[in-house]
Amino acid sequence: MTQYKTSVPLLGFAAYSGTGKTTLLEQLLPKLTEAGLTIGLLKHAHHDFDVDKPGKDSYRLRKAGATQMLISSRNRHALMTETPQEEASFEYLLTRFDQTELDVILVEGCKNIAFPKIELHRDELEKPWLHPNDSNIIAVASDSDVDTDLPQININDVDAIAQFVFSYVSNYVSDSVSESHSKIASKSASNAACCDTLSPAFLSVEQGQEKILSTIKPIELIQSISVADSYGSILAEDIVSPINVPQYTNSAMDGYAIRGDDIGQAAYNVVAEVMAGHSFEQELKKGEAVKIMTGAPTPMGADTVIMREQATQNDGQRNQISFTTSDIRAGQNVRQAGEDLAKDQTVFEAGTKIQSAEMGMIASLGFGECRVKRKIRVAIFSTGDEVQAPGTPLKPNSIYDSNRFTLMGLLEKLGCEVVDLGIIEDDKSLMIEAIENAANTCDMVLTSGGVSVGDADYIKLALDKLGHIDFWRINMRPGRPLAYGQINTTPFFGLPGNPVAVMVSFLNFVEPAIRKMQGEANWKPLKVQALAEESLRSRQGRTEFSRGVYSHNEFGQLTVKTTGKQGSGILRSMSEANCLIEITPEVDTVKAGESVTIIPLQGRI
Repeated sequence: MTQYKTSVPLLGFAAYSGTGKTTLLEQLLPKLTEAGLTIGLLKHAHHDFDVDKPGKDSYRLRKAGATQMLISSRNRHALMTETPQEEASFEYLLTRFDQTELDVILVEGCKNIAFPKIELHRDELEKPWLHPNDSNIIAVASDSDVDTDLPQININDVDAIAQFVFSYVSNYVSDSVSESHSKIASKSASNAACCDTLSPAFLSVEQGQEKILSTIKPIELIQSISVADSYGSILAEDIVSPINVPQYTNSAMDGYAIRGDDIGQAAYNVVAEVMAGHSFEQELKKGEAVKIMTGAPTPMGADTVIMREQATQNDGQRNQISFTTSDIRAGQNVRQAGEDLAKDQTVFEAGTKIQSAEMGMIASLGFGECRVKRKIRVAIFSTGDEVQAPGTPLKPNSIYDSNRFTLMGLLEKLGCEVVDLGIIEDDKSLMIEAIENAANTCDMVLTSGGVSVGDADYIKLALDKLGHIDFWRINMRPGRPLAYGQINTTPFFGLPGNPVAVMVSFLNFVEPAIRKMQGEANWKPLKVQALAEESLRSRQGRTEFSRGVYSHNEFGQLTVKTTGKQGSGILRSMSEANCLIEITPEVDTVKAGESVTIIPLQGRI
């Protein structure tokens, strides 16, 4: 449960539109205030609204252009703030309350934000329950019974709801969620999140990832490679600097080096010129300066450099200069030896992925080679008599094999060595032989299709013979069917057959496993928030991944829209996308203008 920093209890009322949240709160608030509670109320609205009436002074001044409009009278004051660029965050809105004057903050709405909530439910609306997919719900108020361990209250019994709220506030521990309710929420979350309590056929995305990663071990084999060939590799050992960087104290710019205790002289005699790669071996005396280039070592005694543009040559004195500025500080424009890195300091830790900056840094330390994890060898193949190799005339009732080539690209992007087994015929003995050989010679085996729970497929017969494989239904779209297990000790992934589902499943399950095998510790994909340009719908209880295109609007904000039709067989939608839009299980609708999570795909596909 997310902890929002409040000094008073925070409690929400979560429900679908039409349930009667406002009406209930109207009846509840007098009972809470009569019990002695001072209440702050945060109401979230999905639509535009005005809090002052047209024609009133505050309305006219705000419409005239006031970004913040504060109106005050003897009885109350109100601050209205225009937010055209971005909706204020929930955490920021909480800070607007004077919590020193409150006993509790109640929230109407914000059902998709993680904080303690009571779910309000009426059967007549025929809406799905929220609590099975939101571990932040600590109680249910409904007009019917539901199978849950959470406390249940009749939604029409306002006195009982008031008593629950009052008890919640009384048990609250400052800066934390109420201990008793935290335990309830934790129990609910644990039951929802523990893989052992669920059938393997019904797993969330996170549960599938956790089960897979718990069985994956990093490979131990290490090799030395040239730094020039190291891009994309994973360091197997720490890189420790054998030298100081910089190796010697040097000038940070072109200019004149002087002594720091000699600042303020009217003129200086230039006794030498030092280029990069050369040095002045004598000690600099008072009244002397050395013309110096960027990167050249400063002379003994010199610890200050004045830029060349601030120096003038004195008339008739070719080797004498004066400075046009009096703003000179001892030690300026000088880089000390070891300032960037000290000798024996760890530069990169084992597990770091080598990219262009790392290559340059390693080379700058004098290393020609580095020790890295060996590339992961991944065997891929396709199955089915209907699957046909590209480059041949298409036969009746056949389809061209595309998934294998999609997987080749995804694997090569991750720096894997791809072992292409081609198309394996629907023959049990041939399939067993091919899979067994692949498992014995590679670090991972990967295929697509034939993994739905109801499929009758030769690959299942072969896998039953060779190892232990689970066939799961993941609560996600696209990519529901997934097979995972081990042949001896070699991980095996059977991905869905639809082209888009293959890519989405690979990104969610195979990529984290490969990165862990490569030695990348605790890798997670980048996820950021963007404003939806259109309404997005999902089925509550599953994670929805839509193909999206993000961009920046006129205010510089990140916005996103879908690529159009989202069928799992429309591979073109994946090539047009630059992100995935992730809608989590507890959300059924994201309205235009609301925030949604996106996963950028640059560098991954």
